[in-house]
Amino acid sequence: MFVSCQKYNPYFPCSSFPLHNPTTTCTIFNCQNPKEHHSILRKHNSKSTAYLLQHLALKDGVPISTSIPKPSELLDPMPHDEKVKVLELSLVRKRTPQFPGSIYAQSPGDPDVGSSLPPIRTLFQSGVDFDDKDEKEEEEEEMIMRALEIRRKVTEEVFKEAMRKGKFGITYSTNLIGRLSGFLDHIMIEAANLKRLPGFSNSSFNLRAKTVIDDSKVVPLIRWLKHNALSYPRIAKVILMSRGKPEAIRSFVMWLKSVRVKGEFLGVVMLKAGDNILQRRHEELDEIVQYLESNGVRRDWIGYVISRCPQLLSYSLEEVKIRAHFFLDMGLNEKDFGTMVFDFPKVLGYYSLEEMNEKVNYLKEFGLQLEDVGKLLAFRPQLMACSIEEHWKPLVKYLYYYGITRDGMKRMLIIKPMVFCANLEKTIVPKVNFFEDIGVHNEGIGSMLVKFPPLLTYSLHKKIRPVVIFLMTKAGVTEKDIGKVMALGPELLGCNIVHKLDVNVKYFLSLGIRLRQLGEMIADFPLLLRYNPDVLRPKYIYLRKSMVRPLEDVIEFPRFFSYSLEGRIIPRHKVLVENHINIKLRYMLASTDEEFHKMVKDLIGKRRRFESAVTNEGTTHPQSVITEDISTPQA
Repeated sequence: MFVSCQKYNPYFPCSSFPLHNPTTTCTIFNCQNPKEHHSILRKHNSKSTAYLLQHLALKDGVPISTSIPKPSELLDPMPHDEKVKVLELSLVRKRTPQFPGSIYAQSPGDPDVGSSLPPIRTLFQSGVDFDDKDEKEEEEEEMIMRALEIRRKVTEEVFKEAMRKGKFGITYSTNLIGRLSGFLDHIMIEAANLKRLPGFSNSSFNLRAKTVIDDSKVVPLIRWLKHNALSYPRIAKVILMSRGKPEAIRSFVMWLKSVRVKGEFLGVVMLKAGDNILQRRHEELDEIVQYLESNGVRRDWIGYVISRCPQLLSYSLEEVKIRAHFFLDMGLNEKDFGTMVFDFPKVLGYYSLEEMNEKVNYLKEFGLQLEDVGKLLAFRPQLMACSIEEHWKPLVKYLYYYGITRDGMKRMLIIKPMVFCANLEKTIVPKVNFFEDIGVHNEGIGSMLVKFPPLLTYSLHKKIRPVVIFLMTKAGVTEKDIGKVMALGPELLGCNIVHKLDVNVKYFLSLGIRLRQLGEMIADFPLLLRYNPDVLRPKYIYLRKSMVRPLEDVIEFPRFFSYSLEGRIIPRHKVLVENHINIKLRYMLASTDEEFHKMVKDLIGKRRRFESAVTNEGTTHPQSVITEDISTPQA
């Protein structure tokens, strides 16, 4: 089948000029059967093809059909792949290489793109009749979604070009724009709306999208947020929160800086202060700040409080007042309330009122009054961060196992509330197991925890174990007595080894006390190592020079150093000297004033009876009798 010239003179009414060679005609026939004629339909010019068929029919004497086919009916069904290609050519942004004789222009920048590319609406018309209407609608919907996807890619490229002009790197721009799908849709919508304006009615989509990006000033805003130490994931989230109004971000950031929120916390505050924080008026936020200032939160602390608890800005002023009165009604004054909020800002805005009420009621079960709970929270507001089911109840059961009563737990809660915030399995159990390993019994462990609760907050490997090793290696405490020392004096675990324990050990050794004797003294009175040498020295001098006592008396009764020199040692020594009585230090000091005076009176009476008695042969010295009787307490 080929095309040859014959005596046909086709004239196309759509042309405004005749052909240069009017005698030249064109016919179409089959080489194998010259008598058989066929017409070839031109897909790219349906109107001229229809006229050509009609003209040839008239010349050949063929009767004209009653209905001339419409141009759309002459189109062959376009394959799906070809439709996708036409879409990409219609919406593509960058120019692609074009070879001579191409049917379609390859870029929207070409001057003949409007006439070369077929209208997009023809992609949704098919020459094949669909028996199933749903199948046709699904195909059209698929093509529309494909068109939107291509248009979104075009918008993304326009945005990347704007970022490149803003001196941003390709990697940073790609990572950021990949998280801004919602903002890209906003640009597409605004660019489509611009086409309604007279000034943009004939402009391309690329130009309109670029205009929307430039007018929103989003690229300088991204640069400014990056300068304020915001990472690109946070910048993307903040831009999406602006709901198409990036200028609200800059305004809110300036307000945060006015209340002294540091740059590293700006992104955290904007992301956690509520979804509508960028739509709130600054006057409402100023009212919240002023109310906090009126209740003890200093202006210098506002930025810190907001940085640690951004949720506070998501509440209205009435909700903030309700939360503040929850604590003020417990008896807290403005100073306590302000320091509590500063120490733990989440206590005011992070937890629900129901949760806080439940925790307060649980603390009252330990025997605390409402005012006591208020003081406790003012001192340690972190208690509000602890879970009743996960922290408090398991801890209470564990302490009860070691014989600690409710009053003991109350004492622990008042002295060291942080114990109730510690992790039971990771913090408390390993320390208790260590005390059991060194020989402390369960009852001793319970008394240790009640007597000195802070030991549960000390590090096992950095504080507790080093102190135990020091006592056993440098202070003469034997392995047999170390458990007793820990049970009687858990306060030693809070002493610094270098500045306290080692200094005291060296002082006692300098007095002539042997290491083994010092270990026995510590086992008898563990708190001996807690006293300052400046306090111990005057007592020892008075013992040796004024009381004329040997060193063995101190070794036998190390508690001598625990009594006041002016308040007890000197007054009682004078009483004994005036009455010519000599007794051991244990009986001299380890009694109340009433017991001491009664004992002195009894000794004086015993001595008078002895002096008035008849001295028989073999009678021991009166002083020896007195000393012997006093040294052995009567049952």
